[in-house]
Amino acid sequence: MTTSTAAATATTAAVRTQVRIPLRFSDGYQVAAEVVTFDGLADGAEHVALILGDPAATATPLVRLHSECLTGDVFGSARCDCGPQLREATERIAATGGVLLYLRQEGRGIGLYNKLDAYALQDQGLDTYEANLALGLPEDARDYTAAAQMLTALGITELNLLTNNPDKARQLDDLGISVTRTVPTGVHTTPSNLRYLHAKVQHTHHTIALAPVPSLAG
Repeated sequence: MTTSTAAATATTAAVRTQVRIPLRFSDGYQVAAEVVTFDGLADGAEHVALILGDPAATATPLVRLHSECLTGDVFGSARCDCGPQLREATERIAATGGVLLYLRQEGRGIGLYNKLDAYALQDQGLDTYEANLALGLPEDARDYTAAAQMLTALGITELNLLTNNPDKARQLDDLGISVTRTVPTGVHTTPSNLRYLHAKVQHTHHTIALAPVPSLAG
């Protein structure tokens, strides 16, 4: 998709439904969110926006694009940092006012079954990106056209982006969404996800401050 085509596509979605629901996390934190669904999203997936706090209180609301991770978000897997990032983002956005886009992009866009196949290869020594390539899949298959459509439908064309992933800011800029500032998330390390986080830094230049671990650098 060309930049001009993507920018045009990003204007065509519309709000479908909006409903208020409570969010509760395992550590006891809870907050209410306005959950918004959409018609006309480019990829046809059931992405949702969670409006937290009052985004209209600032010209540049805080926004996170969070890709669905069943294993981390729901089952609490320590192999990644997705669950802790979701918990952190929810509280930080609620405090300042903004939107969390929950995008149905399991496994960086390759789907749940492929992600679990990749897990099996990781158990044999490959990192998360190498495992995707070994399956004949992209390192990262995510396209954020639908995210730009959602933001545009919500009236948000300028924002601060909560992310460590430079590709998210690049894609949003190309899609006509102005990223005023990139705000890093915390670093959520466990013995189980340290190699995964190093792979993010090495392969896709995530801005994560990690101590060098020579044994994990390969």
